[in-house]
Amino acid sequence: MGGAKEAQGWERIHRLAQALEGLTRAVGRLAGWLALALVAVILFDVMMRRWFVVGSTRLQELEWHLHGALFLLAMGYGYTRGAHVRIEVLHDRLSPRTQAAVELAGLLLLLLPFLGALIWFGWDYLVLSFSMDEASPSPTGLPHRWIIKGVMLFGFVLLGLAALARI
Repeated sequence: MGGAKEAQGWERIHRLAQALEGLTRAVGRLAGWLALALVAVILFDVMMRRWFVVGSTRLQELEWHLHGALFLLAMGYGYTRGAHVRIEVLHDRLSPRTQAAVELAGLLLLLLPFLGALIWFGWDYLVLSFSMDEASPSPTGLPHRWIIKGVMLFGFVLLGLAALARI
């Protein structure tokens, strides 16, 4: 009887992990579409500068924001796909069991505590930005800087969920 309940518990955990990975995959795929928007904005900016000699601080800042959002929202997806940074020369020489132990130690001792600190302090950073309706320091820059700060925080949360799903 205890074995059946334990098996059900592991099945629930497995389904939760699959759901978390599915969420990070879905957001990562959507973030991939930001690359098209980024290319379009960059092309427009280059054409305006080259042919019409018109520069735009807003366009440049939008490029930075789109690039940041693309990277931040795709981190969790990249982690679930095994595209994160590791030292392959060493990693490939280890047995699968040792690889798993190193991965788990890295998650528990490095990644999750680091993400916890980023999320903890990032929340205050976001709230302060929102409460003062922070904008670009440039008079012609983008307003509502809290949006990209919210995307940043969401990206860290997604990476944390992806890491938890891998445990």
